[in-house]
Amino acid sequence: MHKYEEKVLKPQRLTDYLFGLGLKNSQVAKLYKNKDVKVNGVRTLQDVMLETGDCVTLFLKEELNSRFNIVYEDDNIFVINKYAGIEVVGENSLEQKLNSYAVHRLDRNTKGLLVMAKNLVAKEELQNAFKQNNVVKKYLCEVVGATSFNNTLIKNYLFKDAKLSMVYIYDTPKPHTQEIKTIFTTLKSSAQTSVIECTLITGKTHQIRAQLAHLNHAILGDGKYGKTEDNKKFKESTQKLHCYYLKFLNLNKLDYLSNKEFVLYPNWYNK
Repeated sequence: MHKYEEKVLKPQRLTDYLFGLGLKNSQVAKLYKNKDVKVNGVRTLQDVMLETGDCVTLFLKEELNSRFNIVYEDDNIFVINKYAGIEVVGENSLEQKLNSYAVHRLDRNTKGLLVMAKNLVAKEELQNAFKQNNVVKKYLCEVVGATSFNNTLIKNYLFKDAKLSMVYIYDTPKPHTQEIKTIFTTLKSSAQTSVIECTLITGKTHQIRAQLAHLNHAILGDGKYGKTEDNKKFKESTQKLHCYYLKFLNLNKLDYLSNKEFVLYPNWYNK
């Protein structure tokens, strides 16, 4: 059984929300019949009106592989709330579903804000912005153990093994490594887990996940860089990593987006 839980971004009918997740009529009817849908923790047997901020919880036997919501849209871009279980590029990806261009990436099971370009002009402008560090990109994650990061810049060296789809982190330069930088800030901490804000300075494959694992604070639910016993202990099967903040800086052809902020907190984070 797979559990999905998300906060609603705009007022709408529950049934419309479920259809928006890609569920079919038969699946929605079965959810109501089996009492496998909750709104704000209360099971519901029928369609109800949802308000912004309501929390919808689903229990499904099958995974949802095409889950996303459109947070913002204009003539040039989509800003997507990407859920776990969908690729950004490739077969059956967000690029295909939205007939658009990815200008940056999120891992398949990383959630949160993602920008897609609708045309080649926007694609070039936004790709250049990411390359030139003209985009502020922040994540929230929950990790194993107590931490005390205070706007701490961590610099490491990353080696990517493309064949294994794996990266390795070193404290000193090695052949074929790339320098990576991330700023970490602890927002909440206990002996068991910590919630961390991660601000990317560089943006390499699996950077945040691998760096935190290297620091002995693997992200909860990370099956690649974390420990199986920790994921079982905390009952997390998907990495608890969410891109929650994007801000564009100094754009030219898309100047109206300069200094525009997008903020989307994960449902598990209480400010």
